[in-house]
Amino acid sequence: MKRILLLLVMLMGAATFAQEEQNTVSVIGTGTVNIIPDKVLINSRIEHTGKSAVEVKKQNDNVVNDVIRYLKSQGIASENIQTEYIRLNKEFNYNTKDTFYSANQAISIELQDLKKYEDIMSGLLNSGLNRIDGIEFMTSKKEELQSEARKKAVLDAQMKAKEYAEALGQEIGKAIRISEIQTDHYQPVYRVMEMKQDSSEQETIAPGEMEVRVKVNVDFLLK
Repeated sequence: MKRILLLLVMLMGAATFAQEEQNTVSVIGTGTVNIIPDKVLINSRIEHTGKSAVEVKKQNDNVVNDVIRYLKSQGIASENIQTEYIRLNKEFNYNTKDTFYSANQAISIELQDLKKYEDIMSGLLNSGLNRIDGIEFMTSKKEELQSEARKKAVLDAQMKAKEYAEALGQEIGKAIRISEIQTDHYQPVYRVMEMKQDSSEQETIAPGEMEVRVKVNVDFLLK
């Protein structure tokens, strides 16, 4: 008898839960925060080609040593200088039928101060670095901005749920489920840079703004 009663209670609970699940409204909320980046990641490469594998590797190693020594002299911490890969390949030119070797090493350099970009880049080129594969703007306030964007996303979801419910002459209750939609947190938002009064101050990058975006899926009870 006790087993029968327990089974009935479980079935009634499941039915009540299922009914509650049906009376819900599910919405996606988006929260965004814009900020001017304060860091930059430089993706660079040193490469040489020649007839001798030993010689091209030696050339590359010498330049890499000069580049790293220069960066450290400018106060760039070791943890912000990272070797991505080192390659030494034997190549064949089908037009000239010549065989040669190519050596290249990729180094990523993180600058904590954007104001140093122009000077650092000039010094890198003078040190023998001969290729830039791209730059990536970043912010040091990642966690803080993500937290702010999450709060905005939840409030945005709540506003949308209220609008849906009001259109039906109903109200929303408490939130019963919240999940974050995985997406890229950082997206560049380009803006026009202001012209400097002193034209002698040359600029070669325009950081613009970064948009930190968070999306959440929220289920509310529908009254």
